[in-house]
Amino acid sequence: MPPIETDTDDPSHREVYGSSHHAPLPFLGLACAVGVSSLYYNPPLLLEMAHTFHTTVGRAGFVAVASQVGYATGLLCCVPLGDVLERRALIVRMFAGVAVALLLVAAAQNLTMLIIGSVLLGIFASVTHIVLPIAPDLVGHEDRGRAIGIVMTGLLLGILLARTFAGWVSNLGGWRSVFLIAAIVNAAFAPLIWRYMPELPPKQNLGYGSAMRSLWTLFRTQPLLRESCAMGALIFASFSCFWTTLAFLLYSHYGLGAGIAGSFGLVGAAGALVAPIAGKLSDKRGPRWVLSVGITILASSYVLLWAEEASPIPFGLHIAALALGVVTLDVGSQMMQVANQTRIFGLDPSARSRLNTVYMTIYFTGAAVGSALATVAWVHWKWNGVCGLAMAFIALAAVRHITGRRDAADPTGRPRDEAENRSNPETSFLEA
Repeated sequence: MPPIETDTDDPSHREVYGSSHHAPLPFLGLACAVGVSSLYYNPPLLLEMAHTFHTTVGRAGFVAVASQVGYATGLLCCVPLGDVLERRALIVRMFAGVAVALLLVAAAQNLTMLIIGSVLLGIFASVTHIVLPIAPDLVGHEDRGRAIGIVMTGLLLGILLARTFAGWVSNLGGWRSVFLIAAIVNAAFAPLIWRYMPELPPKQNLGYGSAMRSLWTLFRTQPLLRESCAMGALIFASFSCFWTTLAFLLYSHYGLGAGIAGSFGLVGAAGALVAPIAGKLSDKRGPRWVLSVGITILASSYVLLWAEEASPIPFGLHIAALALGVVTLDVGSQMMQVANQTRIFGLDPSARSRLNTVYMTIYFTGAAVGSALATVAWVHWKWNGVCGLAMAFIALAAVRHITGRRDAADPTGRPRDEAENRSNPETSFLEA
């Protein structure tokens, strides 16, 4: 089997990125953090939104669902453009769209407008996953997991710290001020992208229609991608169960408000530190090994979160155990996400935006389902229902992992059929 050429072997690639392939990675992580954070301001604010519009927490919970649905739509329709258009200009335009959508949310006068604005916000926030596939382009195959881990650190910090930011800013100026400030930040970030990122032309001469048609070919012909999609969706559904209902739990059990709910995002940010480690382990031990460890940690987190609420322990111990559960939850989820993306980005370097489109569309569809079902579970069965639902998602992911293709990757995490994927006419995405 001939060796796979990485993008770093392409002279034009070296000309675009300069002599140091690693330098842009932290900036890519920052771009991911800014973009994705817009999607996660609303969970700790749902109670305040419900009060503003005189509705129930159950109905307000669908604001979070709307943003996830919008995100899934953006992943499906916008992210493939990363293989079609010049990416720097595309990223700048989408950051501008995020800023406009944030202003619409801030100005919403009823729940319907808030939901519409949240859908639009989700669509434009998918810019994160136009940025992310750039990371493995900057390094050789043997460092792909490490590069993804670095950028994923920024992405997870954006997800978690968004909740902290939203919680405390809302205490000072109300929930609308959160989205107004975020709009200013995103508008200011757009020119930074233009200044500090190089021009990023597409790797293939591919039309949008061909790119969209190739998504089904990609999903149909890549069993490793299908396996990663199923596991990713189930894991993120379980992750969303907790974060969608955390504000409800803290308010109903302890009388704590949005500021404290948001602070748990700061606690969980410690879990982001595992991303580079997970990436290195994926390079060394293989993504499948990392997935096994991650799913075990994730299941343990819900055992702890469920047990501590059922235990007659003092208030301080409840909060400490909840904090430990949050860190464990984020560590397990992050390990699985880095491992999944390490293996799918090895399938075809010229189609990474479309690989990410298929994976992340299904991934965030899982999040939307998890958020919706968690809201229903809370209304009917409170915390027992939420934890039971999350554990069911994890159990299904474990079954899919156990029955997965054990020969899909060699000990370094490289798919054995990687070279064939690039030469097989059936999986040639340009011809799809």
